[in-house]
Amino acid sequence: MSPILPPLRLTGAECLRDGAMVRRSIALRDGRLTTGPFPAVDLTGYYVMPGVVDLHSTSFQHLLSGETPDLALIDREAASHGVTTRFLAQPWSWERESTSPEAAAQLGRALIAYRRRSLTDLRLALSCERIMVADEDALLDLVDACAVGQVVFSNRAETAADLLRNDPDAFAQWAWTWGTRTERLEAALRRVLPQAASVPRHLCRLAEAFDARGVIYGSHGDQTAETREHYSMIGAGLCLSPGTARVAAAARAVGDPVLACAEDVLSPAPQRRVARTTALIDAGLCDALVSDRHSASPVQAAFRLTELGLLPLERAWALIAEKPAEILRLPDRGVLAPGKRADLVIIHAETRQVEATICGGRLTFMTGEAAARFLGVAAEPRMAAE
Repeated sequence: MSPILPPLRLTGAECLRDGAMVRRSIALRDGRLTTGPFPAVDLTGYYVMPGVVDLHSTSFQHLLSGETPDLALIDREAASHGVTTRFLAQPWSWERESTSPEAAAQLGRALIAYRRRSLTDLRLALSCERIMVADEDALLDLVDACAVGQVVFSNRAETAADLLRNDPDAFAQWAWTWGTRTERLEAALRRVLPQAASVPRHLCRLAEAFDARGVIYGSHGDQTAETREHYSMIGAGLCLSPGTARVAAAARAVGDPVLACAEDVLSPAPQRRVARTTALIDAGLCDALVSDRHSASPVQAAFRLTELGLLPLERAWALIAEKPAEILRLPDRGVLAPGKRADLVIIHAETRQVEATICGGRLTFMTGEAAARFLGVAAEPRMAAE
């Protein structure tokens, strides 16, 4: 783990403070934001924003092959995109070996071992296939062992069973996208389908256990408002990637937060069975954005929303920092204010490129002109001593 930066004051930049973009200095000391007449770094021409809090990332999964996940690469990639807190959404599923409970436990153990070296606050989240009834105890053991703070339920088994019965070619295509053979995916599906009748009680038991542990939980990809209402009734409040605006509206009607995919703001994918993110934002039906498969998308989406005229920058940025922190009950981050963690990202105002990230007062990423400005401050005491 890198050392905490010495007391510094960042001046000249436009900063997101108290919900508005203002030109004010930002001071940090001992890993926290504070006030004080510390050595100054002139960041004129930059934005200083709260670090990104990413509640659902799947972009890391291609780096998990083998027994030793390359968490250092995952860590550095997150930092280079302004992320200071990232939930790695690992499947707990039946489709293949890399989505199995054993794979999730392996990642959990690796994260625990890596934590002392981690630059970014990396946390384990689980994307749990609801049909995995037989693995209920193992799921709760992993939640306890790895302090899992977020679980979302999915229901791909039902979709896969429908395809297998009614559209074998589409089922074969699904197997291809998962990187497995059709017959192997079919065999895996047939092994879990007998558990379907036990799912309702299974979900209720998990909901009770999650409530007792303080786990935030919800559902992923709901296609009907009735499905969302069912999840809400058992306490699964997170509504991740709703299938339609009506689903999102059903969530908001009962105060459940709606999380949408930031990548969809940049390049909408019409084949995906989710509501358009920009449409949800325009209708006031989106509480936060997540990176999902595209690690860099939160920062890029925030600026794109301003270009589209949908939101001013301060409100767009709240979707990737302040609101996610509130949703996951992380009161020490998400905003720039004295006493909060020194989690911030420094962005070149003209190029809109992330040039520095600071997480918990530690420098996790730096490049470009910002690096030269920081190094200039660091060099001053040595020059004086000479």
